Amino acid sequence: MKVAAFSGSARKDGNTAILVRQAFVELEKEGIETELVQLAGETIRGCTACYKCFGSKDQRCAVSSESGDVVNDCIAKMLEADGIIIASPTYFADISAETKALIDRAGMVGRANDNLYRRKAGAAVIAVRRGGAIHAFDSINHFFLIGEMIIPGSSYWNIGVGRNIGEVEQDEEGMKTMTDLGRNMAWLLKKLRA
Repeated sequence: MKVAAFSGSARKDGNTAILVRQAFVELEKEGIETELVQLAGETIRGCTACYKCFGSKDQRCAVSSESGDVVNDCIAKMLEADGIIIASPTYFADISAETKALIDRAGMVGRANDNLYRRKAGAAVIAVRRGGAIHAFDSINHFFLIGEMIIPGSSYWNIGVGRNIGEVEQDEEGMKTMTDLGRNMAWLLKKLRA
């Protein structure tokens, strides 16, 4: 089994990645393979609403990867994974532009191809300095729910508080929430596989 995580933070190895890696510890203890894809520095553009994915039905976005855009690579990783984590910092009370572009395009491709991510486990992870985390958390969960995915719970919403890189590690409740998320996601994946 495998969980692929996608961090939409502009800061590589920042608080968002730290939170994901905390959940990974528990997944890996259960023998589940993990992979973190960080969108920092990558080319990723928004959906152009061309609807070509509905015509081609080839599990790919029509925006060319030749331009260096990474969305089709991300979609391929989502398809091979049993579980998907999408993580974002909170920007103006919502997810980052990179996270939104990934959700919009992967979501359209998923819907164009008979809900590609149906019954996969999906979890949102949010890094926040102060406010807006619940709205960002909901934005990602809407992607999972419309795709007929299954969302594991945790001991609190999947949020970690910190501004500067590494500060999130001082949020004991946030780190525990990620630990519990990893455990619950591992449990869910094993039940789904049974």
